[in-house]
Order: sequence, then structure tokens, then C-alpha cells
Amino acid sequence: MKLQTGFSLIEVMIAVAIVAILAAVAVPSYTDFVLRGNIPEATAGLASQRVQMEQFFQDNRTYAGGPGCAADIAGKYFDFKANGSCAATAYTITATGKSKMAGFNYTINESNAKTSPFSGAPSGWSAHSPDNCWVTAKGGTC
Repeated sequence: MKLQTGFSLIEVMIAVAIVAILAAVAVPSYTDFVLRGNIPEATAGLASQRVQMEQFFQDNRTYAGGPGCAADIAGKYFDFKANGSCAATAYTITATGKSKMAGFNYTINESNAKTSPFSGAPSGWSAHSPDNCWVTAKGGTC
């Protein structure tokens, strides 16, 4: 009697089906993980610029001409700019997502009011209600 070794076609098909199911769950989770990992560039950059603006205000008693108003700053995934709204007593700085972070937007102003006005962000990502914080996870979670 001859002894056969190896896998049957059914066993291979079952293994392929299991791998496909795992991939269907893992790939979207990984994509969301990567997006969440890029958000700190925006939030840390805005927080840093806010500190610089407050230091400038302490020295000059005006926000106009402050470091956050001076020029646009390009990051890897976000561009930072003041949107032309740097007055003597007020400013708003925006981090606008680019490349794979397109649709993600974050803002901060002189009163430390934080918003996440998303437009065109990936499915499941939305602004918090009310929009008074920086969204860091799907579903508007701050």
C-alpha cells in the first residue's frame, strides 16, 4: 500500500479562505491606524505655533506679525497657515491635510478654541458635535 503525503485541495482552499477573511479585517484597521498616526503632526504643530504666538504677544502686545502669521509652513502630511487672519488681538491657524491626509483639517485660535472641520475625509471620519476639539479617531472621537 502506497502512503500519500501533502495537502488536499480542500485543505488548501480552507487555508486561503481563512487568510482572505483575516486580510479583509486587518487591511481597513491598518489603514485607520496609519491615518491616526499622522494626526499628531497637525495637533502638535498647531500647539507649537500657538505657544510661539502667545510668546510673541507677551513681548509685543499684538499677534500681528507673529511667527504663526509670517509664512505658510509645509509639513509632511499637513500645511500650516494663518489664513490671513492675524490681527492685533486675534488669529486663527489652520492645519490642512495633504496627500493621504487630504480632507483632514484642524484649527486653533487665540482663545485656544480647537476645531476639526473635516471636508472630504475618508468614510467614518467626521467632526465632533459640537466642533470644539481635535478629532483623533473615527466617529468624531476627540
